Amino acid sequence: MRGIIKKFPGIALTSRGDPFATLARAIVGQQISVKAADTVWGRVIASVKEMHPTAVVKHGPKRLAKCGLSQRKAEYFVDLAKHFHKGTLQPHTWQELEDEAVIEALTQVRGIGRWTSEMFLMFNLMRADVLPLGDIGLQRAVAEHYFDGERVSLDQIEELAAMWSPYRSVATWYLWRTADPEPVLY
Repeated sequence: MRGIIKKFPGIALTSRGDPFATLARAIVGQQISVKAADTVWGRVIASVKEMHPTAVVKHGPKRLAKCGLSQRKAEYFVDLAKHFHKGTLQPHTWQELEDEAVIEALTQVRGIGRWTSEMFLMFNLMRADVLPLGDIGLQRAVAEHYFDGERVSLDQIEELAAMWSPYRSVATWYLWRTADPEPVLY
């Protein structure tokens, strides 16, 4: 890990700020390339104008889909906005909650699963010890740098990552840099 960190001086994991925008951007980025996600996100911003739950609810899923979102992702995006708008998600309480409690709250929203919740913990709440085992980029980087390119089980990754605790988010972020030097914005 020391060698990987040395290859990427001057960059660091930083918060993306607004909880709603962070989660919305994560939904946009699910299962598509970083470049495609950036393009779609730019179209969404241009169309919605104000990244606020009320504006997104008013915009509706049909107009969001015209920005390049699948119909399902557009529905997820609006569902997220409704949760914020109605107050069923309360981000002001999340700093005090344990990671699993935040994940439980977030996964009540359609389209937000464990991976998206973990990205939120890392990129918004700046939790230092998140290990997103389901992330394919992490799995590939661990295989490449620790197992001579051989895919390994999630249990093996978790066992290896124990030595990075309490900074598994940071280790993950640096491992991602080996595949894509430009940090992803969630």
